[in-house]
Amino acid sequence: MRSTVLLVEDERKLRDLVRSYLERAGFEVLSAASGAEAISLASSADPDLIVLDLGLPDVAGESVAREFLVAGATPILILSGKCAEADRIAGLELGADDYVTKPFSLRELVLRVQAILRRRGPANGCGVNRFGAGMLVIDEPGRQALVRGTIVDLTPTEWGILTALAAAPGRVYSRREMINRVRAYEFDGYERTIDTHVKNLRRKVEQNPRKPTTIQTVHGGGYRLGITRDA
Repeated sequence: MRSTVLLVEDERKLRDLVRSYLERAGFEVLSAASGAEAISLASSADPDLIVLDLGLPDVAGESVAREFLVAGATPILILSGKCAEADRIAGLELGADDYVTKPFSLRELVLRVQAILRRRGPANGCGVNRFGAGMLVIDEPGRQALVRGTIVDLTPTEWGILTALAAAPGRVYSRREMINRVRAYEFDGYERTIDTHVKNLRRKVEQNPRKPTTIQTVHGGGYRLGITRDA
């Protein structure tokens, strides 16, 4: 069964070109030229992934992204002409899984879409694991994480980071290792943005994100899960 991508881009030539590349890669593609049209399509079609241009004619793309993120856990890949690091970090802090600056390689865009959906695919985990005396529960077959008994909504990238750390509690993963595990490819500058995803994840799993105990920073090393697996 083909995955469905909702492409939100107001520039017609670019929209048609991106759509063509995604369709050749085997995706079913829905397209929208405005924020209002995108929100309507997303609610009726339930796409597997949304490629969202931030420069929309009717409403700020950031507002559209927030609408999508409130509605569910559909992953979002942002397109933007803003290429400064602060802009990329702001996009990721919204909850987006990836941020692509214009102009971009169409082949790389397809690769990034495939990587996000691969992380969102069926889990290979063998069961449910509990950590920190039940404080954190990771249900890999169900693709759910519970923190202190409450299900938390994680983006595919956040889920990938959490399950990678939980595979070996106490082991330190460098940023480059985290990229390889959750992205399956690398590109310039992404090592810095992995910190943004960890920051977002901490807001969801830590009692005090400013003093994290579950996802710990090892200065000069990377990150580790600071709680142990329950017996």
